Amino acid sequence: MLHSKLKVAAKPILLSALAVSACLAATVSWAKSDYPSHAITLITPYSTGGDSDLAARNFSAVAQKYLGQPVVVVNKPGASGVIGSDQGRLANPDGYTLLLSRPGSQAILPAISPTKTKYKWSDFTPIGLLELNPYGCYVRGDSPYKNFKDLEKALHAKGAKMNYGTAGALTTNDMGPKLLFDTLKLGDKVPTQIPYKGTGEATSALLAGQIDFSCSSIGPANGLIKAGNLRALFVTTPERLKSLPDVPTSKELGLAKMEQITGWSGISGPPGMPAEIVAKLWKAMEETGKDAAWIRATENAGSVPFIKGPTDAKTFTQGQYEVYHELGKSLGLIDQVK
Repeated sequence: MLHSKLKVAAKPILLSALAVSACLAATVSWAKSDYPSHAITLITPYSTGGDSDLAARNFSAVAQKYLGQPVVVVNKPGASGVIGSDQGRLANPDGYTLLLSRPGSQAILPAISPTKTKYKWSDFTPIGLLELNPYGCYVRGDSPYKNFKDLEKALHAKGAKMNYGTAGALTTNDMGPKLLFDTLKLGDKVPTQIPYKGTGEATSALLAGQIDFSCSSIGPANGLIKAGNLRALFVTTPERLKSLPDVPTSKELGLAKMEQITGWSGISGPPGMPAEIVAKLWKAMEETGKDAAWIRATENAGSVPFIKGPTDAKTFTQGQYEVYHELGKSLGLIDQVK
């Protein structure tokens, strides 16, 4: 009798538990379908004024039209992009905290400094790619180095007494010069790297005469180059840039290997993001990529629109990781950079 009563009593409890479970499932489903219901934070892992910052702000200004909510850019610079990237990785996978992906933080660091980097290249949810950033090296407008040959002669003569600015170790700003020095076979005449928190700060230091040259995505320096404040010595694109037709390509100068170095931006999220949210974000990215205002802002920043979805973004990032891993091995850099 007691056993029978327990069975009868258990039925309401079971039904109640099932009802709660169904209610929770419905709430989660509703939350996903309602996404986004408030502002989205977009972390950029470098300081203001650089190509990552420009990419994030150009995206946020237009994407909110297609998401129906503000996209708030938050700069989290430090440790060559690791600090901001790791915050993006550890965020709640609800789609309200995203990361502006960059080659330094998402491919180079995991490839060359795996034991010191807190994450792997694959520890993020890829949402899409935004743009490519033509890369090059430049000096101050009044520099005695009128062209690359002038700089090359100086490097061979007194390279160890020279310096260059970067956005930190193991960024494209750093890897480009490392590959350049190896190609030029400078030996013990390698210049000293002066690391900053972002490309903008490195460019400011160059303008102030604190460093001899810098290499980075050309976009943020484009206006300064056209105004004569900076002088571009070469770009790593296969063809000369339409915006800088007088600047030779690295291949023209016999530096074809430098074409491996290029900048790019994408959007990613923490691991475990629901597929429905990823799809909504990608749809907004896709619409943003067709928007004339975004295209104009991206091109004005010296970048090339390169809208690709989650699958292509994952394949591209893996390819970049493999390029820099091989480059790191050839230069003897794997886990050697402090």
